[in-house]
Amino acid sequence: MEKYHAGRHFLQIPGPTNVPDRVLRAIDNPTMDHRGPEFGQLGMEILANVRSIFKTKGPVVIYPASGTGAWEAALTNTLSPGDTVLMCRTGWFATLWHEMAERLQLKPIFIETDWRRGADVEGIAAALAEDGQHRIKAVCVVHNETSTGCTSRIDEVRQAMNAAKHPALLLVDTISSLASIDYRHDEWAVDVTVAGSQKGLMLPPGLSFNAISQKALEAAKSARLPRSYWDWKPMLASNQTGYFPYTPGTNLLYGLHEAVKMLHEEGLDNVFARHDRFAEATRRAVRAWGLEIQCLDPRHYSSSLTGVRLPEGHSADALRAAILERYNMSLGSGLGILKDRVFRIGHLGDLNDLQLVGTLGGVEMGLRAAGVPHQPGGAQAAIDYLSGNA
Repeated sequence: MEKYHAGRHFLQIPGPTNVPDRVLRAIDNPTMDHRGPEFGQLGMEILANVRSIFKTKGPVVIYPASGTGAWEAALTNTLSPGDTVLMCRTGWFATLWHEMAERLQLKPIFIETDWRRGADVEGIAAALAEDGQHRIKAVCVVHNETSTGCTSRIDEVRQAMNAAKHPALLLVDTISSLASIDYRHDEWAVDVTVAGSQKGLMLPPGLSFNAISQKALEAAKSARLPRSYWDWKPMLASNQTGYFPYTPGTNLLYGLHEAVKMLHEEGLDNVFARHDRFAEATRRAVRAWGLEIQCLDPRHYSSSLTGVRLPEGHSADALRAAILERYNMSLGSGLGILKDRVFRIGHLGDLNDLQLVGTLGGVEMGLRAAGVPHQPGGAQAAIDYLSGNA
C-alpha cells in the first residue's frame, strides 16, 4: 500500500505550478458547445483580454498543445526549408528548440554559453553584423531558461538587431516567464512570442500560445515549411468571431478566462514585483546555506525559479528524493549537462509568503537529512528579507 502523506503536497517545480482554486472551479464547469453562441462570446473575451498579458495589441493564437507545439508553430509559419536561424544555447530548452529546428530542415547557427547566464547579446550582435547578405531569417531566444534559472535580456537583443539594421524576425520563448517576469511583446518588437499555460498563467498543461506581429504575418505569406494543424491562417480567420477551426480545449479556456481575471485583479506590475521579491528571498536563502546559485550574472537572475548547485560528490537527485519522501515536496531536477548537479526551486505562479517559507524550510531540512554540507539559517534569511519587504 502506498504511504499516505498528511497535509498538502508542495509542488515547487518550475512548472506545472499550483493551480488556484478559482481556476480549478472554472475548469470544472460543464463543457459547452464550441460552435454555439455562448462560446463565441467567451472566445472573443478571452482572445481580447489575453493580449494584455503579452503586452501586445496584435493577435494571440491559442493552441490545444504544450509549449513545444507553440515552438513548432512559430517556426513553421514564418520560415522555409533551408532558412538559417540564429539561436543561443542558454540551457536544455534552448537545446531542444535547436533540435526541432534541425528536424524541420532549418539551418541553425548555435551560439554556445556555459548555461550560467542568459543569451550572449554580443555574440548575437557579431553574428548579425557578419551576415551582410541577410541569410539569417530569424533570431530565436529563450527569455527565461527553465533548466538554469537564467533570464535573457530581450530588450538588448532587439537593440542589437536594430543596431545591425538586420531584418531577421525575433522569436522568443516565454514559457516560464510570461505572467511572472516583465515582458513586452510590442515594445521590444518581438515577432512571435511563444508561451504555455502551465506556469505563470496558473493553469494545467494543455494550452500554448503565439503572439504575432504584423511583420510575422507578412512572413507567413511566403513561408514554405509544411504546416496544417499549426497554420495561423485558419486560426486567425475563425478567431475573428471567437471560434476555432477545430475543437479547442474548452474547459482549459474557462480556466484561462479566470486566470487572466486574477492577474488583472492583482495587477501585472504587482505580479512581477511579487515574483522579484520571492526570487530575492530564495537567493538569500541559498547564499546563507553556503551553496552556489546556478546563474552567475545578477542581471540575468530569474524571478521564476532558482537553480542551486550542490557541492562536488553530492547528488541533487538524491536530495530531491529525500525531500519528496520525508516532506512531500517536489523540486525540479537538473537537465542535460546539469543532471544530478543542480536542483531547481520554482517560485512562480499562485504563491504567497507562507508557501515560499515552507518551501525553503523543506529544502533546509532536506539538506540536513541528505547530509549535504551547508550552513543553517537559509530559511531564516528569507524570513528576515520577506518580513522587511512586505
